[in-house]
Amino acid sequence: MKLLAIDTSTEGCSVALLNGVELLHLDEVCPQQHSKRVLPMVQQLLTESGLTLQQLDGIVFGRGPGSFTGVRIGVGVTQGLAFGADIPVYGVSTLAAMAQAAYRLHGAKQVISAIDARMAEIYLGFFALDAKLLMQEVAPEIAIKPTALTASPLTGDCVGVGTGWQTYREPMLQWQAAQVCDEILYPSAQDMLALAVPAFVAGKFIAAELAEPVYVRDEVTWKKLPGRG
Repeated sequence: MKLLAIDTSTEGCSVALLNGVELLHLDEVCPQQHSKRVLPMVQQLLTESGLTLQQLDGIVFGRGPGSFTGVRIGVGVTQGLAFGADIPVYGVSTLAAMAQAAYRLHGAKQVISAIDARMAEIYLGFFALDAKLLMQEVAPEIAIKPTALTASPLTGDCVGVGTGWQTYREPMLQWQAAQVCDEILYPSAQDMLALAVPAFVAGKFIAAELAEPVYVRDEVTWKKLPGRG
């Protein structure tokens, strides 16, 4: 199995390549530089692995939520590469990818992922580890003000990941006791691959033109803001 993964949905820019049992990945924090960095990062990994785009079985992309511009860049780059190589694609939740990282790094079994969504809101997701050691969503992803949080669907020990826990640590810890994992601020493409491999085996990859972002927040709200689009 040969899969490329791309994520540009947050301040982080991440690319990973699975070539059989070999996994290569690059992660950079480069706000507003994703459109310049992502393709050179993809080429670097392809060169290191000795593969061409046409030899890939599919491309995985971070479907959001995250920065509107960042999510669109990731989807657009994925579609362009996949069209050129005539290969299918698959979108993975950025919140789920961070939850998977918490399992990979710390063996977490329950995770609350939160991305700072600006406008005094966070993108929030709740995840639990399944029997196959993959993080599964236990409630729909939402955009919400930390002051408006209600009861969590998770009980017992939880790990908190993402920039939302950094920006709103005090109100969120008052809402839900959690072990905050400060090194997992952004999604990584390598964790998207872990979640995408079963989907590939199950035949869930789709044609490039069907790739869609998931914004969670109402796009119209953002269009009304100066400098947003």
